[in-house]
Amino acid sequence: MKDKRILYVSSEVVPYLPETEISSASFEAPRLVNQQGGQIRIFMPRYGNINERRHQLHEVIRLSGINLVVNDLDMPLIIKVASIPKERIQVYFIDNDEYFKRKATLTDEDGKLFSDNDERAIFFAKGVIETVKKLNWAPDIIHVHGWLASLLPLYLKEYYKDEPLFNESKIVTSIYNQSFEDTLNKDMINKIKFDNIEDDAIKTLEEPSYNNLMKVAIDYSDALIVGSENIPDDLDSYLNASDKPILEFKSKDEFGEAYTTFFNETVLS
Repeated sequence: MKDKRILYVSSEVVPYLPETEISSASFEAPRLVNQQGGQIRIFMPRYGNINERRHQLHEVIRLSGINLVVNDLDMPLIIKVASIPKERIQVYFIDNDEYFKRKATLTDEDGKLFSDNDERAIFFAKGVIETVKKLNWAPDIIHVHGWLASLLPLYLKEYYKDEPLFNESKIVTSIYNQSFEDTLNKDMINKIKFDNIEDDAIKTLEEPSYNNLMKVAIDYSDALIVGSENIPDDLDSYLNASDKPILEFKSKDEFGEAYTTFFNETVLS
């Protein structure tokens, strides 16, 4: 992976949030590429329960200050950055007071999904892309982890389809078993349509369930990785019918070599 540029976009990353399958993979995968001489950038939301002082987050003024439109509302984009100790890896945080100031990640204290998670996902996708544009950093691969990041493939290939910086970028999405019950806000599809994204591209999101969000991510990805030993049968069938390159689930022991080979020989070939 030497000199390859990999952009990691994740809903959660260790050490900023507790260890889960997604947060661990979103740390281990970039660390592997970094050790192999690749260039990496990691993006995640700046949830209000991330301790900014302990992790030494600071705002990047030159990247902050633009407004993103979500459902006809102007939402200020704030970019913060921190370094993972001992790894020389920088993590960029997408922040906004309305969406990410609350002291929680995706659910309230009763475990109920926040009603604006749909808008948070739209804001996160747009925020990542706009920031990478400002950095003028063209990634070879964009690797997506977690359902809050799952709109990024759609937005990149529809809303930002004329953005030359990403012309050569390949999108890889990891599919996990880390999901949610019920659905996001039922008006989500109309909020995405507001961005002039065609009905046919998102008709699956008439019911914005976890599986359907991931199906849209699969549709707009160039390759896929099975990140959990078991994923929902519905998604497994959809993956296999997609006719796209798939890296099947690998244990931690097998992960490194399989991942590197998949990127070099399949995704970038």
